Amino acid sequence: MKAIKLTGRILMLSVLTLLTSYSFAQKVYSVDSKYDAQIKVYVVDSKYDADLCVYKVSSQYDAEGNSGLWFFEDSKYDADKTIYFVDSKYDADLLIYFVDSKYDAEWRNSNKKQLMY
Repeated sequence: MKAIKLTGRILMLSVLTLLTSYSFAQKVYSVDSKYDAQIKVYVVDSKYDADLCVYKVSSQYDAEGNSGLWFFEDSKYDADKTIYFVDSKYDADLLIYFVDSKYDAEWRNSNKKQLMY
């Protein structure tokens, strides 16, 4: 009996963890100072040089998961992450490339994926 209750709790905890990991929207706010940013970002010229290919969506409801669909908030208090665009890729935590289609948004370097959680 105890094993069934424990198994049920573990299953419920696993489902909740899975759901919350997918519920992270990529709502970002661009700050004016690198000291106010959680992540320093550099925009590269080629998707092959990028850690993440980003598509800018027009609604916060379209920014789903941690897949490169970003919605730029007007207020840093509404954002999930604050970012600062640096002038050198050597100063950046994350290299991004803006794509023209949401289907092209993707992580190219999955080692950096935790930066956007």
